[in-house]
Amino acid sequence: MGKLAEEQSGGGGAPEWVLTYGDMMSLLLTFFIMLASMSEVKKEDQFEALAEALRKRFGKHIALDEIAMYYKPTAATPLKSVSQGREKLARTLDGASKVKGPEGRESRVRAIRPSDDFTTGGVTFFEEGTDQPTAAFEDTISKIAAVLAGKPQKIEIRGHTSPRPLTPDSPFKNHWDLAYAECLKVMDKLTAAGIDPRRIRIAVVGASEPLSIDPAPEKRKMNARVEISLLNELTDELSGTGEEKLRRFSVPVTR
Repeated sequence: MGKLAEEQSGGGGAPEWVLTYGDMMSLLLTFFIMLASMSEVKKEDQFEALAEALRKRFGKHIALDEIAMYYKPTAATPLKSVSQGREKLARTLDGASKVKGPEGRESRVRAIRPSDDFTTGGVTFFEEGTDQPTAAFEDTISKIAAVLAGKPQKIEIRGHTSPRPLTPDSPFKNHWDLAYAECLKVMDKLTAAGIDPRRIRIAVVGASEPLSIDPAPEKRKMNARVEISLLNELTDELSGTGEEKLRRFSVPVTR
């Protein structure tokens, strides 16, 4: 009789779900204790030590800059590096952080000069004092044209020359005249490769922006070049006034 009554009552002890519920509450309590402990961290080295311990425990490496994206330091925890890290990450997301190196994130992006400036396009070189391109001219222009083809932006062809004085029998009046002749050769090749000439803009710099100021002949030759850049300007935006564009795209209503 006693055994039957025990079976009908479900036996002794609590239901199984209580154990799971208890585990969950323990984890929540531990989590809140950890949050309370972190709120009392007032030194930068202590915070970094805590972050490192959490990384090792959970098996995932998170940079301090990433933690700073979500951690909000208060007046009681003035963590300078965290604030700087969050600011740095925000600038990175906005596109202000620049990648340093000879190439960008895509293979078609190339640095025309060794700096932080990157552009879609490329550079081709000429013989010093002449508008004669180097041997790689044809291949270089073909690759650049393939990258620029089909895009709506303007293209700038920027002509540079070596600062070396022109010879007395040179057909060019000065370095500006020579740089313009170089640009014309590049423009002709680009248009022959299918680039719309309306997209092209020529800028003549001459010898005023040398790529290298080293007097060595090999270094000096690098200045005789034409840089080709894809601009952040649409070709259609630079054609006509606003009223003319509205009239062109307006459709008259007929009854």
